Amino acid sequence: MLPAVAIGAATIAFIVGRMTAPSASNAAGSGSDGIPPRPDRPTAAAVQESAKGSTRSRPEALPRVDRESAAEEMVRILNGSDPLSRTQAWLDFVNSLGADEFEAVIADMRAKGLQTANMEAYALVLTAWAKVDPYAALDYAKENTGSPFARNTILAAWAQTDAEGAILWAKTNHDGDGANPWMVGVIKGLATTDPTRATQLMSEMPYSEERGRALAAIMPQMMAQGPDAAKAWIAGITDEQLRDGAVRRAAEDLARLDPAGTADWLVANPGNGAMRSMDDVISIWAREDEAAAQSYFQSLPSGDLRTSALRGLTNQMALEDPAAAASFLDRHAADADDNVYRQFAWHSFSQDPAVGADYIAMIQDPNDRDRTYRRMLDGWLRRDYDAASNWISGAQLPEKVDGYLQRRMTELGQREN
Repeated sequence: MLPAVAIGAATIAFIVGRMTAPSASNAAGSGSDGIPPRPDRPTAAAVQESAKGSTRSRPEALPRVDRESAAEEMVRILNGSDPLSRTQAWLDFVNSLGADEFEAVIADMRAKGLQTANMEAYALVLTAWAKVDPYAALDYAKENTGSPFARNTILAAWAQTDAEGAILWAKTNHDGDGANPWMVGVIKGLATTDPTRATQLMSEMPYSEERGRALAAIMPQMMAQGPDAAKAWIAGITDEQLRDGAVRRAAEDLARLDPAGTADWLVANPGNGAMRSMDDVISIWAREDEAAAQSYFQSLPSGDLRTSALRGLTNQMALEDPAAAASFLDRHAADADDNVYRQFAWHSFSQDPAVGADYIAMIQDPNDRDRTYRRMLDGWLRRDYDAASNWISGAQLPEKVDGYLQRRMTELGQREN
């Protein structure tokens, strides 16, 4: 497998800027985006027909000799051993491509499987092509690629220079009433240039996996503006489910900067997102200052947030000292629920599986309890057969679980013999 080219978003922005910047010789005839207008570029009004099935002539393919040279050059560059030299060589290669050469280069990358092992290099070529001729790039991707990656990469680049054109293409090429998968790419591009518009488009999407991806595309940009700006942005989201999702995505990053402030933020903004995030925040806090995290937990009133905090606290404690964590859990059993006990069992497993196994019986839901027994004890048998079988022989287990484990012990014991 060829090594991946280490080209991040900053690198892509750098080369795209170089490729699309007008030179002194063509600036006079350039459009507002610095790209000379194509005679056959569709207008916004005409894009609907173009997007449904363009009849524009394809750019001429590279001559055979040039295509072979380009393919050889790609392999040579992507096989380079030095990351910095490889990155610079790839930048130079893409920067040298003419508008009519992108299709052949992308086709050769795909034919040789280079895009799979070098996704960032592939994304850079798609991005650069989108800056030169997004219609041709999208036509090719639509006809030749099955996953949404290529089209969303192209749309993200296009949205940065022509948001309305990219939005119209995305809307025209989506059928049905479900979430529009192409809007994810548009939102990703707009997140860097117009986060307000990106947020509006995301908020218009129905609850779906696509909306979750759109949120994931916007969140890094909002977090980069600082904790206060990120919190204000989240507070402005009117859809409760979407806001909960944003809280969950932001909480862990915010906790690394200010766990106490993040915990206070969750308390001040109760909801499903806060409840599902408090455990992670307290766990991060306990990793740095267990005493402070315990003190904060003690200050919380009973309820979902306190139970979530208990889960995060005992999870982190169990990784270090399962016995101490078990003692703490016993003292606060009134705040525990099935999720607390299940996660405590699993977090204890690496240090002391017997301690964790003892607490599975505390799970009240019989299906959840029996499933946890089977999964954890099966793993323990494979890890340390003697210790696990000794614990099983002395435990009072549900009948179905005991029958399952007896069969597993017979199978594993026969293999060892």
